[in-house]
Formats: sequence, structure tokens, C-alpha cells
Amino acid sequence: MSYKNPEPSPAAETVALDSGPMSPEASASLLDDPHEWSAFGRPVGPSATHDPEPDASRPWDSHVVLQGMHCAACALTIEEALRRVPGVERAEVSAATQRARVVWHPAQVLPSQWMAAVGRAGYQAFPARDAFAREVRKRESRRALWRWLVAGLCMMQVMMYAWPAYSSKPGDLTQEMEALLRWASWVLSLPVVLFACGPFFSNALRDVRARRVSMDLPVALGMLITFVVSTLGTFDPSGPFGAEVFFDSLTMFVFFLLSGRLLEMRLRDRTAGALEAVMNRLPDSVERRAADGRWERVATRRLQAGDTVRVLAGEAFPADGEICEGSTHADEALLTGESTPVLRHAGDRVAAGSYNLDAAVLVKLTAVGEGTQFAQIVALMESASMQKPRLAQLADRVARPFLVAVLAAAALAAAWWWSTSPSQALMVAAAVLIVTCPCALSLATPVAMLTAAGTLARSGVLVRNLQGLEALAAVDTLVFDKTGTLTRDGMAVRSLQPGSGVDAAEALALAGLLARQSVHPASRAVARAADANADAAALADRWQIMQVHERAGFGMLATVSDIEHPAKPRHLRLGSLRHTGALEQAGSALQQVVLTEDGEGAPRELLRFDLSEDLRAEAPAVVAQLRAAGIEVMLLSGDRDAAVQRVAAQTGIATAVGDCTPQDKLARLQAAQAAGRQVAMVGDGLNDGPVLAGAHVSFAFGRAVPLARSRSDFVVLGDHLELVAQTLLLARRTLRIVRQNLGWAAAYNAVSVPLALAGWMPAWLAGLGMALSSLLVVLNAARLARAMPLQPSAAAAPAVTGPAPALSGAV
Repeated sequence: MSYKNPEPSPAAETVALDSGPMSPEASASLLDDPHEWSAFGRPVGPSATHDPEPDASRPWDSHVVLQGMHCAACALTIEEALRRVPGVERAEVSAATQRARVVWHPAQVLPSQWMAAVGRAGYQAFPARDAFAREVRKRESRRALWRWLVAGLCMMQVMMYAWPAYSSKPGDLTQEMEALLRWASWVLSLPVVLFACGPFFSNALRDVRARRVSMDLPVALGMLITFVVSTLGTFDPSGPFGAEVFFDSLTMFVFFLLSGRLLEMRLRDRTAGALEAVMNRLPDSVERRAADGRWERVATRRLQAGDTVRVLAGEAFPADGEICEGSTHADEALLTGESTPVLRHAGDRVAAGSYNLDAAVLVKLTAVGEGTQFAQIVALMESASMQKPRLAQLADRVARPFLVAVLAAAALAAAWWWSTSPSQALMVAAAVLIVTCPCALSLATPVAMLTAAGTLARSGVLVRNLQGLEALAAVDTLVFDKTGTLTRDGMAVRSLQPGSGVDAAEALALAGLLARQSVHPASRAVARAADANADAAALADRWQIMQVHERAGFGMLATVSDIEHPAKPRHLRLGSLRHTGALEQAGSALQQVVLTEDGEGAPRELLRFDLSEDLRAEAPAVVAQLRAAGIEVMLLSGDRDAAVQRVAAQTGIATAVGDCTPQDKLARLQAAQAAGRQVAMVGDGLNDGPVLAGAHVSFAFGRAVPLARSRSDFVVLGDHLELVAQTLLLARRTLRIVRQNLGWAAAYNAVSVPLALAGWMPAWLAGLGMALSSLLVVLNAARLARAMPLQPSAAAAPAVTGPAPALSGAV
């Protein structure tokens, strides 16, 4: 299959951008252009940098927004339709977010083909980050509002015509007047049935044609039965259905159902929809300087590293870059968790997804597309939003069997009541169909989980695994790493001690050469010390590294070559005392990093560094808060035991162990798990990979943690330790709300179904109960959006900027 499609010219891109959203057909055909695939997906596998030429040899992971779905049964239908398409490897659909994740092979299928499969199932799919998808959402919201207004207006008029029949005494209404009121009610019910009920009937007809069951089918049957029975009573008052008409019940429960769905849509967009708002914050287009110096507006996905763009006030930065002209304040809350804007001048770096608040600036781009941290954040959020927690999976599995049971119960109820009154029998069946719709059950878990994930994302905590919220709520033991977690990731060299007969400047230059190959705090401190020393800096170009290797928990091994004597390479070690073979100095209270050289005998010590690190000001309060919540706190670190015990005493941690390798940490964590403890681990996300993966739930702490390599369930982007404790408390609150929602859904059905079967629940009350049950679940979950004010304490010291932690010495 060939992908030699011509790339549109800048002028064509500008015209396309200015002409407004495209039609679904045009949009789907354009998406077969490989250059468009990155707009709503990414190739599966490592893709750390932006490549202007799309990779069609690997599977692609794409996200789309769905239109026309309302329930868990709809999600299952779309998943089945996608999985039947040859070339689609995996499909996941979320009813709560109305999004789908599709993994597909370009050699076997194109986006328009698997999107067409969604269309044949009765739904529509649009690229998740496409302007047309957002326009479709707006139009759908406007149509829902119009249906609600029509249903409400007609309901009020029908109730006015029905009131005389309820309030008059026998003989007060003449037969002609009663017939007139019935006909007036029938006429006013027609717009409700033909327009307001349109989505229910179209979805039900689609399901019947496809021989499947969804939550709209029983509701549509209830509406149809009520309208047909009332119409027969209007046309033939002396017939078997002429005793009573139910136009007031019909219009009322349609109005109640539409009210519930409209409010549910608005609440979902405001709470769980906050995730989508974050994902779509990049501008669709930006002004780029052309080769001739003029400015042209181009699609953001067409940008490349090295381009110069003009970002206006109020716009988001489209990619990572460096300001080359102008100054402004930037809102970097998504990337750092800090709500206070930061001042950025010419020469300062800006990040994709942060907002330009003050004035237009010129930015030279350094990383675009998948190479930005914002792209990694979006990838994590998209992945989390598509996950189905265990309780939600259970609700999805019971949704279809439950709906079949509802249809059977309605048929049995009609048969039971038929001998009493055919009209009453059909209305009882309608009430059973409407009142038992399991919308509340299917929404109970995912809405709460996604609302909590949105709240955490706005506060600087990314949820990589939605199951982690459920696991975190059960945690009773929390294990901290020390460096970069309880202490700040910035360190400083306090003193240097060269070995006997060693040239200190030469040794410092060699140490700096090795330290620059790592981003661990100790390595950065050594590199800064080497750069600050003029004698060592003058020798920096004398050696070049031939081979380097990093041992997690220990340090660096390297072979360096002297440019003047390349035939005599030197084998060096930089790291902890155990790694370098150096002896511990008695009475030393500081962390030590040593540079040694391997020779024929014992390693020769070249240079010893004494380093210190600062305890986070908020650490003691966080530990106290965790202990007050019933959490046992432990400290496991690869640093010297004396330094670890000092930090433990300062923070109030009773159990602390030093001199731990990553394997030692994992063994102690597994021992706690074997004893029945539910363990959470807080580490730096890199050297703690094995123990993070082995914990029940894990946090990667540090604002610059490389997200793609992190194995944690939660990534704390900011620099505030309080977020760990507050995330744990929010997870507990989330699980309580999920249980409340499930309990309410079960109690509602347990009470309402017998009442409907007994004929004690009219159709209008059934519609009200169904709408209120779903609305109550969403409103209860919405409390999580403001449940925890995740704001750092005033005691927190300023954050230390710099690269992410990665191990080269002690931890």
C-alpha cells in the first residue's frame, strides 16, 4: 500500500483552517492521509521525537470522540463493531467519556474504514482533537436543549388540558368537551413524540435492526406504548382503551428524561470532561514565520523543530521552545502544579500546553508533537480515561442481561394485568420498562473515577492507571524513597577531598565528565562543581568517553580516553562508597560520592565529594497527616543508614532502612505484602522502577520525571509532597462515593420495580424516578471536583528546577 500523498501547501492549509469545520465524509477521507494520523493518535512503541514523515510500518494508537451513545450497552456495541474490522488490534470504548481508543495496523485498514464500521453500528466517530468533533459536541448540546424546551412547553399545555379530568366531578364534563380536550392533548403530544423523542426512537430502531439491546430500547417501547394506548383511546373512546388517556404522563416523563440527560451532559462536560479540556488546550493553528519573513497561519501539527512562531496573548504555546523576542507571564499549572504564573523573558524556555497571559512573543521551537512533555501528559490522560475500573467492568457485564430481564418482566406484567384491563396492563408494562433502565448503575463508577482524575490533573497529579484510585483507597502502608522525595532533588557539594598524590583539578574534570552522563541530583551537583572550577573547566576537553554504564542504586562505570595518549584508556567509577570500593570515613555526617580508578590492585581513590540535601519543609506535616489517616509510613533508601535515620527522625518516620539496593527495597516491600499489607510506594520514577512496579499502587514524584519511562500509577508533576497525602485521601473519598452510587442504584431498583409491577407507579413517576436516579449519581460524583483543595502549604520551600532524577550514586 502506497502512502506517497502530496503534502498540502501552506496556502492550502490556511484556506482549510479558515473555512470552518469539514463535513464528516470529507473529514473521514482526509484522515486516510498519513500526515493527518498524528492529529488524533501516535505510533505504538517508542516515539520520543517528532518525525514529520509518519510511520506506516507500525500499529497506530488513535483516540476518537463518539456521537449517539448514551450507555454501557452502546459502548459494548461499538467495541464489537470495531473488533470485527480486519486490521483493528484492540478497541476500548468508555461510556462515561464517550471516547474510543483504537489500535490499528495501517497495512490492513485505514481510519475511514474503521470509522465507517462505527457508522454502520449507528454511531459517529470523530478525531478526538479535531475542531469538527468539538463543533459536533456543541450542536448536539444545542439540539438537546431544543428538545427539552419543546417537551417542557408541550407538557405544560397538556397538563392544563388534563387538569379538568382530574378535578371535575362526575357529570361536570360533557362528552364533547372531554373529546375536545383529548384531541387537543393528542395534537400537542405529536411534537414531543416526533421531535423530542427522536433520539430514543432512532436508537431503539437501530438496535432492533442490529438484533441487540441497549438502554434506549425499553425507554422507547414505554413511550410508544403510552402514545399508542392514548391515541387509541382518543380515536375510539368506546373501545377497550378508551377509558383513559395518558398524554400527560407521556409528556411529563419525556420532559423528566430529557431534563436528566441534559443536566447529566452538562455536569459530565464540567467534571469528567475536564480531562478532555486539558487534552484539547493546544491551538488548532499558529502564526509561523516563513522563509521570506512574512507570517502565515498553519496547522499546529505541521510545525517542526527550528520554526519561529508568534504566540499571541491568551493563546497556548503550541510546542516546547525558547522565547527569542518579548516577555510575558506563562500559566504552567498543568506541567508544574503551580497556579501562580511565572515570568518568562527572551532566552527562557516555554512548554507546550502552557498559556501566554500578557503579550505576544516570538518563540523558536525546540521540540514539537510527541517530543513535548505535554504530549506525554496527554497520552497518559487519554490512556487513563479509557480504562474501566473493576467495578465498572462488572456493571458493563450485567447491563445487557439486566435489560433482557427488564423486557421479560414488562411482558409478564402486561400478561398478568391483561385480564383486569388491557389499558392498565400496557401502562404497567410501560412503567416497568422506563423505571428499570440501568443508567445509574452503568454511570456509578466511571463518572466518579473520571471526576477524581480530572480534579487531580488540575492539581498537578496525573492518573496513569484508573485502577490505581481503587487500589490507593485500600492502602495501609506507604513507603517513601528519600532523595528527591522527602528531600529536595537539588544537592550541593560542601567539600572536596582529593586522594593522595592526585591532581585535584584533573580529578574534578574527570568526575564532571562522568557526572554529565546522568541526571541524578548527586551527579548534577558534581557537574556544577566541575563547571564552576576554572582549572577543571580548562581540562574538560582533554578526555572523551569511550564507554559508559549506569548501575541503578550504585553509580557510573566509564572508560575514558586521553586525547593526548589515546592508547592508555582509564577505567573510572563514580558513585556510592560501595560502588567505588572506597572506605567510609568515620564520623562523616554528609552524603559522600567518590571517584575511583580501577587498576591492577585495589581501586585508587581520586576524589571524594561531601554533599548535603535539604529536607522538604512540608515533609513532617505530610507524614503526620498520613499517620493520622491510619497509614503506616516507612523509609527505604540506598543512602547511608546514618543519613537515612537522620531524615527519619526529622520527619517522624518510625521504620527507616538505609543502604538498600533496588532489589533490597523490592524484597522488603514484598515482605510487607506477604504480611497482608496494602503497600503504596513513592519514588523518583526511574531508579525505583522495580519497586514501583511491585507495589500495589505507586507514585513517581518530581516535576520533571520522564513520563514515558515512569512505571507508576500516579505522576506528581509539581514539587509539593502534600499532593501524595491528598491524593490518597481523595481516593478514599472517591471509593466511598462509588459505593454510595452503587448502593443508591441497587436500592432504587429494589424499591421501584415492585411498585411498577404492582401498578402503583404511573408512567410519569417512572420517568421522574429514572431521570433522578441517573442525575443523583452524577451530582454525587460532581462533589469530587471540589472535595479536596489540592493546594500546597505555605510552608513549602521554593521548588528546585532542573532535570529529572536518575541514579548515579546513593539514593
